[in-house]
Amino acid sequence: MPKPLVQATGRRKQAVARVRVRDGQGTVTINKRPVEEYFPSASHRNIATAPLAIVAAAANFDVDATIDGGGFSGQAGALSLGIARGLAEIDPEVRDELKKAGLLRRDPRKKESKKYGLKKARKAPQYSKR
Repeated sequence: MPKPLVQATGRRKQAVARVRVRDGQGTVTINKRPVEEYFPSASHRNIATAPLAIVAAAANFDVDATIDGGGFSGQAGALSLGIARGLAEIDPEVRDELKKAGLLRRDPRKKESKKYGLKKARKAPQYSKR
């Protein structure tokens, strides 16, 4: 396995993506599977590879990622943040472009914790008068 050029981490909701970016032909591999197989939805693929499209460096770098936790949407967002951080570390000149696109900011929204006496975070049991 070739030596990674840069390692970065991206997180969103419950998903964590450990991303390795290196020089290559533009292949994106997630959990040892191609991105087209891992994200069948085109919208999730677009979200995940948005930093490569903005920098116009999709053909110059190979991305190898390991993603754990969360659902497809959270995993796509985590991968996007990880790729953006890796590209910014490789070439500091593209940092401004990525920052203007909002790709270097972690999405702070998380699932709200469940409260005692309730069914979920805010859903209360049905009220019964009698």
